[in-house]
Amino acid sequence: MGDPRGFIKHDRLLPDRRAVPVRLRDWKEVYEPFPEDSLQTQASRCMDCGIPFCNHGCPLGNLIPDWNDLIYRGHWRDAMERLHATNNFPEFTGRLCPAPCEGACVLGIDEPPVTIKQVEVSIVDRAWDEGWITPLVPAENTGRRVAVVIEHIELHSHRRAWLPPSNSPGPGTTWSSSSAPTASAACCATASPSSRWRSAIWTVD
Repeated sequence: MGDPRGFIKHDRLLPDRRAVPVRLRDWKEVYEPFPEDSLQTQASRCMDCGIPFCNHGCPLGNLIPDWNDLIYRGHWRDAMERLHATNNFPEFTGRLCPAPCEGACVLGIDEPPVTIKQVEVSIVDRAWDEGWITPLVPAENTGRRVAVVIEHIELHSHRRAWLPPSNSPGPGTTWSSSSAPTASAACCATASPSSRWRSAIWTVD
């Protein structure tokens, strides 16, 4: 790691929250901007763990020590690449995720954990600001289309419904589970007792 004593020299620090009366007047960020040098200091607290449990604590398996080290060294674009290697939407997870990675942080055993979530969202925000994130256009197009439909429903038991390719989505669609699934089945809908949503995928052509 860039600074093997960073976790000893520096305390955990987060950006200040904007005052609630101010936040109620707009849709801007909850937190005040976090200076780059402060973020690099926080990234330096990441230890050279033999087994980085933060990787396992993260449901996505984010390569957290890698991009913490890159941020400490100022390699922002490389950090973005490492982040996107496992996470397609860090702009969402960096804000909404409850950060189980921080709960798994080895430093958190007897000290406040590394500010992983703040580093994550700062990386992707910088990437958008710099124009590094661009559409990934496939080199070849199959010419086929797929429609994904989600219907809000109430179900009390688990079931799976299959529709033949001739059925088309719409308000009058009949959900049937009388026929067994076949290779030609074009739609599958699932729901669980705790779920209020059912999703379906149709192959249009």
